[in-house]
Amino acid sequence: MAKVHIEFILIHPFREGNGRLSRVLANIMALQADQPMLDFSVMENNKAQYFSAIQDGLDNYEPMKAIFRQVLHETQRNAGI
Repeated sequence: MAKVHIEFILIHPFREGNGRLSRVLANIMALQADQPMLDFSVMENNKAQYFSAIQDGLDNYEPMKAIFRQVLHETQRNAGI
């Protein structure tokens, strides 16, 4: 999910809407993996870290992978999984 999220944001031709659409794609991937809808509050509450992870994504996916691990953890915790 982290790789797709970054790559989509980097290739999306418009500044507005790319984050929303990339979150929709992440939710589709989560649902395909039998996970609940994702809780993106980690990204919303840590925007500086999120934007830094996008910039790092030019050559390093690890920061965004860490964010998605937090997203998945929060999602599963909230869903009681």
